[in-house]
Amino acid sequence: MGKLENEVAIVTGGAWGIGGATSRRLARDGARVLIADLDGDGGEENVARISEAGGTALSMVIDVSESEQIEAMVRRAVDEWGRLDVLVQNAYRGDTSHQGSAVTLSEEGWDTAMDVLVKALFLGAKYAVPQMEAVGGGSIVNMASVHGVLVAPNRLAYEAGKSAVIGMTKQMATDFGPSNIRVNCVLPGHIMTERAQKQWDQNPQLLEFFRQHYPLRRVGLPDDIANAVAFLCSSEASFITAHALAVDGGMTVQLQEDLTVRIAAYAREHDFDLS
Repeated sequence: MGKLENEVAIVTGGAWGIGGATSRRLARDGARVLIADLDGDGGEENVARISEAGGTALSMVIDVSESEQIEAMVRRAVDEWGRLDVLVQNAYRGDTSHQGSAVTLSEEGWDTAMDVLVKALFLGAKYAVPQMEAVGGGSIVNMASVHGVLVAPNRLAYEAGKSAVIGMTKQMATDFGPSNIRVNCVLPGHIMTERAQKQWDQNPQLLEFFRQHYPLRRVGLPDDIANAVAFLCSSEASFITAHALAVDGGMTVQLQEDLTVRIAAYAREHDFDLS
């Protein structure tokens, strides 16, 4: 028996990357998984992978910025399998319009970023929680980021959005705890998704340099995040709620002064060209 045997899960952005690995891991743990993603072909490919491994999954094309589509997503899972136990809110489609400072970011860029980063999570809970209450409880895992506690230049919308995810997680946990619904979030560091792999393959020396920023001396893999999500969804985490779990190879615990000195020393020792 898997840890999530006979449970039903929805994973938004569940076709590729972190969401793809999470869909496969939850299915391996016994859950029936609805993969909700804008990429219909990618969703079907992941369904095929899950089916080949003996799991159960369906794919649905959805834009999480649209309220009606989120409501339809929840209804599809319940109509298909009769219940909803787990919601993993992972979907995000970043583009250049979301980048910029408070001066350079357009109002439209801010709005579209917030629709996916923040509003979608509110709507997901809005429609999922009543279904979880109907079966006596459940688990929501929101995908935050180390960018929710650390910030980068010209990323106002993303940093604000991921910070909001952490705050929303804690607030939702307070509201829905009495209904036995646990709400947690995961803060990934740099994860080697399929897209990132293509970029790093073109510059393996830079990847090795990048790895030095992490105490574990490696970047993360989608399975690293999927394993954390699966734990938070399981009964093994039954007394964990409102928690922001950093899965970042230790990156966020480092003093920046020490890190800067160590990275500079690494660059000198390896004749690294940063130009």
